[in-house]
Amino acid sequence: FYFYLELKNKIKTAEAKMVEIQSLRTHILNFIKTNDIWKAYKESHYSKDFYAEHEGDILLHRASKKAFEDLGLKKLPSVKSLNEEFAVLLSEKKEAYSEYHRVQNEMKELMTHKANAEYILGIDEQKEQRKEHQYE
Repeated sequence: FYFYLELKNKIKTAEAKMVEIQSLRTHILNFIKTNDIWKAYKESHYSKDFYAEHEGDILLHRASKKAFEDLGLKKLPSVKSLNEEFAVLLSEKKEAYSEYHRVQNEMKELMTHKANAEYILGIDEQKEQRKEHQYE
């Protein structure tokens, strides 16, 4: 049973890390895509007209910078390294999922055998009798 829970936690941890990687990768790509516009905006001395014309890109750039600050990143990881880490996590997740399903099926089978044995031994009836006796 504990192995089952460990696998479930491992899968959840991998999924959470994969979501983080996808988010970071998106922010890095947005940052790179909008960097030239940001530089031009700075060179225009933060012109309101320039801002109005490129508002979407400037907001994307600012959101990316804020995400990097929130994560405490001083140096951005490469997209390639993020892709490699994502691929490793994905393969680990797939491996854990196959093991998870195998263990889950074993647990279901064990629970069925347990229920059958309890039925044959009359344990369910004994539990019911105890409950009825407790109510009295």
